[in-house]
Amino acid sequence: IDIAGDIRRLNDIAQFAQQTGMLILGGGVVKHHICNANLMRNGADFSVFINTGQEFDGSDSGARPDEAISWGKIKPDATPVKVYGDASLLFPLLVSQ
Repeated sequence: IDIAGDIRRLNDIAQFAQQTGMLILGGGVVKHHICNANLMRNGADFSVFINTGQEFDGSDSGARPDEAISWGKIKPDATPVKVYGDASLLFPLLVSQ
């Protein structure tokens, strides 16, 4: 396991991509590193967050997309979506359509 190397590779992929998008199921550390990788390229072109996190608890999972826009993790002209619900239930329903 090479956590630092994985983060470096993720940042390189995001930085040199023509466009990026984020489909984040759940939250926490994974959401943090994916969003930060897009910060290095002035924001993701699109994003969808699916989780049960609420803003009032101060967790990274609960942060709404407008907060990521204010940090430069999502481009201001993107149309981000946050879906409040259990990703293990909602994601299969979304991709089956």
